[in-house]
Amino acid sequence: MGFFKDFKSFLLKGDIIALATAVVIGGAFNKIVGSVVADIIMPIVGIITGGTDFTQKFISLDGSSYDTLAAAQEAGAAVMTYGNLIQAIINFIIVGLFIFIVLKAYEKSKKKEEEAPAAPAGPTQEELLAEIRDLLKKQ
Repeated sequence: MGFFKDFKSFLLKGDIIALATAVVIGGAFNKIVGSVVADIIMPIVGIITGGTDFTQKFISLDGSSYDTLAAAQEAGAAVMTYGNLIQAIINFIIVGLFIFIVLKAYEKSKKKEEEAPAAPAGPTQEELLAEIRDLLKKQ
């Protein structure tokens, strides 16, 4: 029974729960960024580059010429899809930018919290006890 009890306490530690939460949120964040890249950024990049779809960029390693990536894959040719690498690099840069912006905003909010004046502290426990003692002496 000791093994399962130790395993349960390990799983329920705050750090593990926080890590699991971060992984789930990171997965959802990845889908959002993927959508931003595929649906917003890449069409703009395509317009700038003259309608180029990077996901269709490839080099056929068998020396043959194919019109499309699908045709090359259907023929069973070995292909290097360097367009997917370009897309992955753009994804990485955008994820890094989003994380940078979120962390920058977080740091700015932490600084504002630190700069905010602390609420005036009430009397300490010792001061209250001394006051009670003095009141009891007067009676």
